[in-house]
Amino acid sequence: MWAASCLASCCAACACDACRTVVSGISRRSARIAYCGLFALSLIVSWILREVAAPLMEKIPWINHFQQTPNREWFETDAVLRVSLGNFLFFTILAIFMIGVKSQKDPRDNVHHGGWMMKIISWCIFVILMFFVPNGIISFYEETSKFGSGLFLLVQVVLLLDFVHGWNEKWVGYDEKFWYMALLVISLICYVATFSFSGVLFYLFTPSGHDCGLNTFFIVTTLIFIFIFAIVTLHPSVGGSILPASVISLYIMYLCYSGLASEPRDDECNGLHSHSSAVSTSSLGIGLITTVLSVVYSAVRAGSSRTVLSPPSSPRTGSGKPLLPMDKTDEHRNEEEKPMAVSYSYSFFHLIFSLASMYSAMLLTGWSTSVGESGKLVDVGWPSVWVRIITSWATAGLFIWSLVAPIIFPDREF
Repeated sequence: MWAASCLASCCAACACDACRTVVSGISRRSARIAYCGLFALSLIVSWILREVAAPLMEKIPWINHFQQTPNREWFETDAVLRVSLGNFLFFTILAIFMIGVKSQKDPRDNVHHGGWMMKIISWCIFVILMFFVPNGIISFYEETSKFGSGLFLLVQVVLLLDFVHGWNEKWVGYDEKFWYMALLVISLICYVATFSFSGVLFYLFTPSGHDCGLNTFFIVTTLIFIFIFAIVTLHPSVGGSILPASVISLYIMYLCYSGLASEPRDDECNGLHSHSSAVSTSSLGIGLITTVLSVVYSAVRAGSSRTVLSPPSSPRTGSGKPLLPMDKTDEHRNEEEKPMAVSYSYSFFHLIFSLASMYSAMLLTGWSTSVGESGKLVDVGWPSVWVRIITSWATAGLFIWSLVAPIIFPDREF
């Protein structure tokens, strides 16, 4: 007994030392990646509790206060939502606290980049406390998460548009034949993949002998948007590049597939119904990996985006040089006294994680819809279908607007 207690104490001490070493190694440059790691940890905890926490939660009186105990799926969904709510509150409080941070001399800048041991402890406390809140609050958060998930997808669309236009500008800026050929080849590959993808969608989701008018409408509408992209891009007044149009075309076709694949498995127009058992685990894994990659990209992009995440005081928005020259002494003194501006909006950065917490909860719970007798299918249900389809349409609208806005408002910078 004494040896076991000593071994446990040694293990606890080693774990604490390891955590302390990891936390102390988080620098100013790696803080954003550390936030991504904390978010990834929340997904792992949600996934684990979704699989194992149901028997324990059935015994908690303030959770299972029903006359008839719900099925296992209800407790799995509840566990995921409670972890997500704790994660959401943690990042939302940070987002509110960081509003208005413009200078690195602001004390809140140190809070954003440091204090990691306290942050991890606070995150754990938030997650644990969520298992003591009433079911009504969890139900309200569940409904709110559906709207927050749509906002998260919309933010990803804006970042994607920024990335695609930046990619095109960089390669065109080289002004060399090789890079022009590379743009053409990648554009052709994207278009071939897009139209091949559309053929697969017609085959899977519009089977002969069934009335699948809604699915046909979704696919045809997506194809119409793709042709509009090409027409607007190649119009002489726009003078755009075909690369952004091809990449966005492939993306909205993927969103269309993602929406159609989320239809209930018993729907006669869902060609994936015969593969339901194979889709469950892969859908969950791919969905979570995609979410993590989206959040990591958002975090990294936060330091370089010129349109979304950079505050007005950011060095990227202008040089801030005076109109009249000063002597070297005054200039040197002003350089020392001038506070260094932050490179991105800390508040918006944390807001992305808040919305991602909502989206990951919906992903893990199948948008809180019935998932069939196995209880293992993820991201299946009509709310998921409409969120993906509407996101696809919003992506198309934003891309067209990014092309025509400079013509409609020539005096503004886009």
